[in-house]
Amino acid sequence: MLFDTHVHLNARQFDEDREEVIKRAHEAGVEYMVVVGFDRETIPLAIEIAESHDNIYAAVGWHPVDAIDMEESDLDWIKELSAHPKVVAIGEMGLDYHWDKSPVDVQKEVFRKQIELAKKVQMPIIIHNREATQDIVDILKEENAGEVGGIMHCYSGSVEIARECIEMNFYISLGGPVTFKNAKKPKEVAEAIDLDHLLVETDCPFLAPHPNRGTRNEPAYVKLVAEQVAELKGISLEEVGQTTTRNAFKLFKLDQ
Repeated sequence: MLFDTHVHLNARQFDEDREEVIKRAHEAGVEYMVVVGFDRETIPLAIEIAESHDNIYAAVGWHPVDAIDMEESDLDWIKELSAHPKVVAIGEMGLDYHWDKSPVDVQKEVFRKQIELAKKVQMPIIIHNREATQDIVDILKEENAGEVGGIMHCYSGSVEIARECIEMNFYISLGGPVTFKNAKKPKEVAEAIDLDHLLVETDCPFLAPHPNRGTRNEPAYVKLVAEQVAELKGISLEEVGQTTTRNAFKLFKLDQ
């Protein structure tokens, strides 16, 4: 039993075979998923997919790359959608210093506003971090984000920062990079961080794990991530699946 905590089945890459992809996931033992919507185009489809599948849920938020496009009405919309029975988290949100579409100060403002919103509706948050680790940690502390906690999505930072995030009530989610030969940090995190603080994800259609690197990622491949975590920890795939699924249910306040 596996829970892929971060999928983009609402991406255009799945328009031709979305239902077949979901079927393959179930056949691989991936029983639960969260579809992440992050702008005006992807949020409605995330909700739609979640509504039409029992064990698929949605997260709604605003991606930092597009922070410059967010208006107050979008924030109100996200707040309204947070009451939907299939919405389990706010996000993805955060900071992205790789792309320069949105100025840093705008990204920070939109990030802070979404944390504030999540605290109002008492929902966990999903954090996107690209080349912005210290600023993200600082903002999470300043905004007391530990009140709701959440997920450090597709974590690629150090063991030390992971522990700081865990102290703030965040789970560390490992994706495809933990399977990459030269990805030292995710492997170190998988080994060092207790399984009770870990989640697994694909971030599909991006970051397909080895041996599928460079192809379209899909939820069925989260099994490859879980297998790598199991190997690094010297435990069974079943234990990784059961514990990370239990962690996800606890975070998202789902009944198991």
